[in-house]
Amino acid sequence: METNVGIDEFYARQLCTYFIMRGTQYELISNEMDGNMEVLVLKEIGRNLSGEDERNFREQGIHIEFRSPNERENFRLLSRIPCETHIEVIRYLLKNVVDIPKIGQSLVTSTEIDEDRGVYVIYVTDLKES
Repeated sequence: METNVGIDEFYARQLCTYFIMRGTQYELISNEMDGNMEVLVLKEIGRNLSGEDERNFREQGIHIEFRSPNERENFRLLSRIPCETHIEVIRYLLKNVVDIPKIGQSLVTSTEIDEDRGVYVIYVTDLKES
């Protein structure tokens, strides 16, 4: 599968642990270079499980959702923020601990790009639970 996106968006994708595309979840196995080409190697995991309060952000700008990593909680939505650029998204994706507006600091457990909904998702847990 080939995708043409800007380099900043591609770098943001390289920082995601998981990808959701056409209802299927994939795990990032490796980031590779092939000459001038950037390659992401993905492993198919299976059908994507929907979380609570999922919203489509296609054609609505760049957004990040912060969610509970707990499937028993239906990947509970904690917060959503709009971002001006993919560089702003990269800032969050690079961190082990993020500061979520109105919530505070949380530990990142994994990250994903949900291409079906057009949103980055950062799964976090309470720092005290770690």
